[in-house]
Amino acid sequence: MTMQQGLVAFDVGARTHAFAATVGGREETGEVSNTPEAIARFLARLQARCGRLRVVMESTGIYYLDLAVQVVEAGAEVMVLNPKAAHHFAKAMSQRSKTDALDARMLLTYLQRMDFVPWQPPARQMLELRQLGRHLCRLAEQKVRLKNQLHALGSTRTSPQVVIEDVQEDLATLERRIDRLSAEALTRVRADAAIAERFDALDSITGVGTTSALALLAELLVLPRDMNSRACVCHAGLDVRIHRSGTSVDLAPRLSKHGNKYLRRALYMPAMAAIVHDPHAKAFRDRLVARGKKKMQALAAVMRKLLTAAWALIRNPAPYDGAKLFATLQA
Repeated sequence: MTMQQGLVAFDVGARTHAFAATVGGREETGEVSNTPEAIARFLARLQARCGRLRVVMESTGIYYLDLAVQVVEAGAEVMVLNPKAAHHFAKAMSQRSKTDALDARMLLTYLQRMDFVPWQPPARQMLELRQLGRHLCRLAEQKVRLKNQLHALGSTRTSPQVVIEDVQEDLATLERRIDRLSAEALTRVRADAAIAERFDALDSITGVGTTSALALLAELLVLPRDMNSRACVCHAGLDVRIHRSGTSVDLAPRLSKHGNKYLRRALYMPAMAAIVHDPHAKAFRDRLVARGKKKMQALAAVMRKLLTAAWALIRNPAPYDGAKLFATLQA
């Protein structure tokens, strides 16, 4: 007897994953705990009832990647959707409410109706480098908060010296942690010639320093190499959303932000620095402003340009050339 192919859709969560499945002619919905043991038992139970298992999930939050890797290691096929694609599909299905269970059912319908695009997991060292990069990003944000707190404390005479010294001690400790983890990340980068070559290419971009290069490298290495630059921009949520209808609705274009927030954070300061230190980036920004773009819109355009360059250098490492990148006015 030929066993049917099983289909499973996960709505990824921090503590539990809602799922909708059709396996062996039976439909099933529910939740599974977000632990490797619970997920392994769940997959084994479904695989015992079908010959092959196909799984779909969205690339949302920080928990989907571990789930996708575990599913592939269990012998199932995985398709990972951009959240924007899933959102538009839900709208096309006239899904008015939003719950974890409804999202899982919607994803199952997507899996049943749309072409299946298999996802390939990145190498283990790339996944570990990605975790290091994201942790460094979080520590950098904590550093900014502590510096702001220290500035606020120093702006008033009512701040006890012991409080100021305590915050200074926290800041010094945090800076030592950042230095130690950055050194560890660089050691891992230099241990692999191919990764080191891509890091050096990113580091050559005007405005991108060691920290930003590490952050960009950590996020871009795990992306499929056949992704084009437009898809990479959408993955980062730097694509422009236009809301226009008839003659009465014409909202100002803005970033979709349906994507990887770590990439956007990694590009913000390099774009600011590029506008100051790269004459090609500055001329590009100035031309956009002269055309009527707001300064933040022009900055976002520079971020998109830098991401396009970074992705090109990941695919084909070479020295950065700002004259080529900013040769046209196209944002």
